[in-house]
Amino acid sequence: MDRLDSMSVFVSVVSHGSFSAASRELRMPLPTVSRKVAELESHLGTKLLVRSTRKLVLTQAGQSYLIASKRIIEDVAEAERTASGQYRAPRGELVLSAPVVFGRLHVLPVVTEFLRVHPEVDVRLILADRPLNLLDDHLDIAVRIGAPDAHLVAVRLGQIRNVICASPGYLKEHGTPNSPDQLTSHHCVTFAGIAGSDSWTFRAGKAVRIRSRLIVNTAEAAIDGALAGLGLTRVLSYQIADAVKERKLVTVLEQYEPPPSPVSVIYLPEMRLTAKVRAFIDFATPKLRTRLGSVH
Repeated sequence: MDRLDSMSVFVSVVSHGSFSAASRELRMPLPTVSRKVAELESHLGTKLLVRSTRKLVLTQAGQSYLIASKRIIEDVAEAERTASGQYRAPRGELVLSAPVVFGRLHVLPVVTEFLRVHPEVDVRLILADRPLNLLDDHLDIAVRIGAPDAHLVAVRLGQIRNVICASPGYLKEHGTPNSPDQLTSHHCVTFAGIAGSDSWTFRAGKAVRIRSRLIVNTAEAAIDGALAGLGLTRVLSYQIADAVKERKLVTVLEQYEPPPSPVSVIYLPEMRLTAKVRAFIDFATPKLRTRLGSVH
């Protein structure tokens, strides 16, 4: 058994989510793909994958072996490039995730610059507001808003505020609240991803009941509602930075805001940083810190 080849097949099966998809990608007969993974499990004396009719699930041993396999394959590839005299420039596919709006406004422009500088790297950027699992979702790194899990390595980029804002027209008509308790007499546009539709929580855990005139499920829709003068909304500071600069929205109750949320680049400590990951972190960190500094 060629263990390196079997490792590569195993990684492909996990990455593509099925044996048949890996077979098509590798242009290898399906029985051969199944046999190579089975031989690997037999050699290791443990199951790596649990097969079901819907999906493949990594066992605990499979999760650890997947991390090690990716590292070994990357090490061998770099060693071969070095031995053949190739310049060790970052190369390969880099998979990262970021929150939807932050990713579109700030991560994507940095990725675009990075790709111009590193022509041998391809990037797959996944924008999602739910926190993805680096291992299960096959991510190299992620940009995360909020306190990172203790088991992850985090490179701090900055922080963002949880702000309440409204249009100047709304505040002129209904008045500007000077304390959270005054929100009970105001109209609110609520976004379930940031705060509930029944109450908002402030510094020191103070919760105030609110009246939601409009409930939406995206930050963009909540901001549009506030711009239209429907009421106050609570979003993250970077999401309204341009509207505030253009004086289309005004932030209120700043002294009562909860503590800012950290923003970090995270990765698994078990994964040795490959050239492409190191290059992206080194390139993106100062740029994202500058961007965050301008919207805090």
